[in-house]
Amino acid sequence: MPVVGLYHILIAIPEGAEDQACRFYCDLLGFSEIEKPKELAGRGGVWMSAGSFVLHLGREKDFVPPKRAHPGFLVDDLPTMIERLKSADVELTFDVPLPGYDRVHIRDPFGNRLELLQKF
Repeated sequence: MPVVGLYHILIAIPEGAEDQACRFYCDLLGFSEIEKPKELAGRGGVWMSAGSFVLHLGREKDFVPPKRAHPGFLVDDLPTMIERLKSADVELTFDVPLPGYDRVHIRDPFGNRLELLQKF
């Protein structure tokens, strides 16, 4: 049986960083917080969505951000997103071109690497 889709990605965050994560992922990147199932609510962390995509931000006790591993989030207006991130003093890293996409890498407040892409 082949994989048929992607339900969610989990990104680790430090314990107690849910409010800071919400400010970054919701206010800057445009995610919307969604309610966690009651069976998982006591574990901390926060769930978010954008379009049909679900993002889980899970607390990790001895959190260390990965160096290279990262999700690639599709955006519909990368130039506007870049300006919003610059205004919030988020460091941008431009990489070699990827055929068919404009892209930039950023890090969230915890050091997690994120790639933002727009198809052209």
